[in-house]
Amino acid sequence: MKFPIVRMRRLRENATLRDLVAETRVSLDDLVMPLFVAEGIARKQEIKSMPGQFRFPVKGLVDECKRLKELGIKAVILFGIPEHKDPQASSAWSHQGIIQQAARALKEKVPEMFVITDLCLCEYTSSGHCGIVSGKKILNDATLEILAKTALSQVKAGADLVAPSDMMDGRVGKIRETLDQKGYHHIPILAYSAKYASAFYGPFREAAQSAPEFGDRKSYQMDPANARMALREVELDIAEGADLVMIKPALAYLDIIRAVREKFHLPVAAYNVSGEYAMVKAAARNGWLDEKKTVLEILTSIKRAGADLILSYHSADFAKWIRE
Repeated sequence: MKFPIVRMRRLRENATLRDLVAETRVSLDDLVMPLFVAEGIARKQEIKSMPGQFRFPVKGLVDECKRLKELGIKAVILFGIPEHKDPQASSAWSHQGIIQQAARALKEKVPEMFVITDLCLCEYTSSGHCGIVSGKKILNDATLEILAKTALSQVKAGADLVAPSDMMDGRVGKIRETLDQKGYHHIPILAYSAKYASAFYGPFREAAQSAPEFGDRKSYQMDPANARMALREVELDIAEGADLVMIKPALAYLDIIRAVREKFHLPVAAYNVSGEYAMVKAAARNGWLDEKKTVLEILTSIKRAGADLILSYHSADFAKWIRE
């Protein structure tokens, strides 16, 4: 059938009809709010490159999560900034580590909040790398032991889900084995399965004080040129016991989200990262973009590509906007 019988605009003329036939919807149930919690600070500190985002002390984090809960946000992912860094990332797996303190406080004060803990070591190593370093090399297998210890420590503190983001080979299997041996069969693993060596992480590195001391992360994070390799990474993580898989960043990798969604049947997460957030904020502050419309379009595109859940710094703003 051809024009004039077929007129696609009929389904777009009326706002109610547009809503009725919308194929993709973003809701608060899809969103996870990333939060930074830091040792050695008394009050929250705004992150300059991420307007509206803060480093919180533990008490401030609890208050923020209470606020987020009132807005309808049900899940957060925590990134810790310790006072002490060393070659073995000992603050990452310490019982008194900043993430462990935060998880215990949240489970006591805001028990309804679902707490995801990031497992990367870059905030805790003196090198700023995501693994144990020897000379200028990042040691894969030695790092697995530290990641497993960190995961177990975080779960004991109250984490509902752990999220290894280091991109070391074999880390999902090692973490699963360790948690199962200690009786934590019920704790799911969200694997950062396709984490690219991206320029979009710049503001996060300021926020988490985690820039590498030397070199870059290209020997373990993925090459932005590769798509088939992402599918291999996801497949391996699933085989090792991942319950959910993640693609990071989101916007420049919508094709990867779609490819993973079509090939695998696990829940797929996408991380709408700090650089993506910062670009929108900067453009909006200069009057170049309508922030609300832009964010809604970005989140819809990520969901449309196939993400079941989205980690986004825009989550709190989204929660306010849908109430308006």
